[in-house]
Amino acid sequence: MKAVAKEVTIVMVEDDEGHARLIEKNVRRAGVHNEIVPFTNGNDALDYILGTDRSGETSADRYLLILLDLNLPDMSGTDILDKVKNNPHTRRLPVVILTTTDDQREIQRCYDLGANVYITKPVDYDNFANAIRQLGLFFSVMQIP
Repeated sequence: MKAVAKEVTIVMVEDDEGHARLIEKNVRRAGVHNEIVPFTNGNDALDYILGTDRSGETSADRYLLILLDLNLPDMSGTDILDKVKNNPHTRRLPVVILTTTDDQREIQRCYDLGANVYITKPVDYDNFANAIRQLGLFFSVMQIP
């Protein structure tokens, strides 16, 4: 029996509408047609990922890939990363940090907390688009355990 590839839902946590549109456009351009569920703040994203009770059980059988901005209006992305990676139901979900912060300590902290990939959003849109396209190729070959 061949294993059936589960459909991965992309959870995009990004409060900047321009960045969100650019991310989505470039993910699509890379040939990734998975559903993208957008959030502009951390609490709504955590309600979706961990459930309103924050138990994480809602995601026990879901295949999610989280695109996470660190600078959100209501909480830091590192708090979200910490909550997702410390929950037994969601700790294996891949988390991609997409942020304008290129502070080495912040990057190290994200990896220490369990981030899978850290991409700095260059102010130069061509570079950013290129980074997202490469990320799209990453999605297209990705199998979640």
